[in-house]
Amino acid sequence: MAIDRNRVAYVVGDQRLNVHGPGTDVADLVADEAVRPGNSDLCFEWPGPIEEAAKHLRERGIALAAGPLERTGARGRGQSVYFRDPDGSLLELISYSGPQAC
Repeated sequence: MAIDRNRVAYVVGDQRLNVHGPGTDVADLVADEAVRPGNSDLCFEWPGPIEEAAKHLRERGIALAAGPLERTGARGRGQSVYFRDPDGSLLELISYSGPQAC
């Protein structure tokens, strides 16, 4: 979801990740040192089948970088899809439900 011209938020379930683009002035409520664009790699758990996550992203005009792929996450084997935020950072949604999960 777009917050304003330089800020975007990804909402997955009851979790929200705010992304601060270059030139964003949010006072002192950001990291002390700026992360270079593309330097982050974050993974979030998707609560349903990974195909639903892929559909959710596509319906919002977000291209998949890869997936669905079988991966190992914090809770074991699951299925993941990957996409990029506006700065090029890699984001992953992983699902532990479905036929490939254990």
